[in-house]
Amino acid sequence: MTKKRRSQHWYGKLDKDGFIHRSWMKNQGFPDHAFDGRPIIGICNTWSELTPCNSGLRDLAEGVKRGVWEAGGFPVEFPVMSLGETQMKPTAMLFRNLLAMDVEESIRAYGIDGVVLLGGCDKTTPGQLMGAASVDLPSIVVSSGPMLNGKYRGQDIGSGTDVWKFSEAVRAGEMTLQDFMNAESGMSRSAGVCMTMGTASTMASLVEAMGMSLPTNAALPAVDARRMALAHLTGKRIVEMVDEDLKPSDILTKEAFENAILTNAAVGGSTNAVVHLLALAGRVGVDLTLKDFEIGSEIPLLVNCMPSGKYLMEDFCYAGGVPVVLSELKPFLRPATTVLNKDISEHYEGAECFNTDVIRPFDDPVKPAAGLRVLRGNLAPNGAIVKPSAATDALLETEAEAYVFESIEDLKANIDRDELPVTPETILVLKGCGPKGYPGMPEVGNMPIPAKLVKEGVRDMIRISDARMSGTAFGTVILHVSPEAQAGGTLALVKTGDRIRVSASKGELELLVDEKELDARRALWQPDDPHYTRGYAKLYIDHVLQADQGADLDFLVGKDTRLVTRESH
Repeated sequence: MTKKRRSQHWYGKLDKDGFIHRSWMKNQGFPDHAFDGRPIIGICNTWSELTPCNSGLRDLAEGVKRGVWEAGGFPVEFPVMSLGETQMKPTAMLFRNLLAMDVEESIRAYGIDGVVLLGGCDKTTPGQLMGAASVDLPSIVVSSGPMLNGKYRGQDIGSGTDVWKFSEAVRAGEMTLQDFMNAESGMSRSAGVCMTMGTASTMASLVEAMGMSLPTNAALPAVDARRMALAHLTGKRIVEMVDEDLKPSDILTKEAFENAILTNAAVGGSTNAVVHLLALAGRVGVDLTLKDFEIGSEIPLLVNCMPSGKYLMEDFCYAGGVPVVLSELKPFLRPATTVLNKDISEHYEGAECFNTDVIRPFDDPVKPAAGLRVLRGNLAPNGAIVKPSAATDALLETEAEAYVFESIEDLKANIDRDELPVTPETILVLKGCGPKGYPGMPEVGNMPIPAKLVKEGVRDMIRISDARMSGTAFGTVILHVSPEAQAGGTLALVKTGDRIRVSASKGELELLVDEKELDARRALWQPDDPHYTRGYAKLYIDHVLQADQGADLDFLVGKDTRLVTRESH
């Protein structure tokens, strides 16, 4: 006997409730047979003109619909909150969990059998996956895809990465303000996400490596016709997944997360992947901790893309994309089921590299042992992370004095002072930028180099904070210090002049201050007053977990797969 579809609890009842559900849907012109028991597929769309990365998703939704209709399903598109990484203040990360709530409750409340997640911008992909995983209906991702390569004066330029470089060049007097402004229009030449290996393309790559999208989803440019074809095929596949009852919990296993960690190392992926994978694992009940990320520490950097290399996502696509990377990682990948209901090996079967300078072979990498490193010590008892592939090797083993900025306002007011008492060896420390403190854990961890040092040619220093940094950023930047300063972590106690020891090879981050002195400081410490006292931001501050737990809200961890049985009328 065929199992009754979830949607039939809405549209299959021959009573007043069924009448209401069907009748109001018919005002859009849907015929009777649309409600005949076929799979109803929700298309969860984060399209918005305020999220330029996702501005092409309205068109991609039409491709998904074609595939759903072809496979005998009934597609229905619905909007959810859209998080414009480059547009939102104080940070889009503050609202990732709100998007996850929006997605979860929309999927739960509506009569759908499966869902296609249309996202792409940094926080939309993890937010949608977190929400969908908590309901655990058959789900699949279609990413918006990267922009075309940026162009300026005949050269390729990359989102974020070259913005940071150009900005520092202006501060050093090496680039005019007019030239800086002229580069602006050539940076973003089409719809789509950053064409560097920033957080958006990192998360799309990891989604593919975890098997939550069809192969090639990560790298196809947003405006490439093949992305529309992929959307069509995804619409077709989700109908089949509903028939197979293939859910996120079947795909997002511990092995899938380990494959994502390995892939993140090989592609030179964003440090932001850490908090997103930890939060997603919490939703599906997978025991993932910072320690698990150490399995990627010895994986070499294979993808020669900014910010860790020189190419861009368009080049990565034409070289073969994620399937080639997975093929190179074949000896390390764990067996894991994908949306194809087959092992992950099907995603890279027959993959061929067409440019070995863009995707290097395993035995000739861009950098050896380039995966993220987890640091621990009295300054970060619960952990911190650093990205060696984007760092200066000589700075990864250092002991030096700290200069402390107590807040982002303190940093902005003082970073350009000529009399700032810093040298190239100084370790810059920034407080108050963690999940609770900012709030939302913004991408300010890659602090600017002090102006006086920029003018001397300094382009990198050790920087330590409880913040994040953009996936497009670079430098020897120690991030996600946990517990954060606002939660009373040791970071809150650091003073200018204290000595700090950093050892990436040993995984150490130590504040070299006597424990009795730290106890005395701790006794005098008081948290800052919260920046928000109402609305969602207050809810967030009161309930957000620390970075080492994914910065999810404590009451959202886990899932609820129960069918809603109470009617609205």
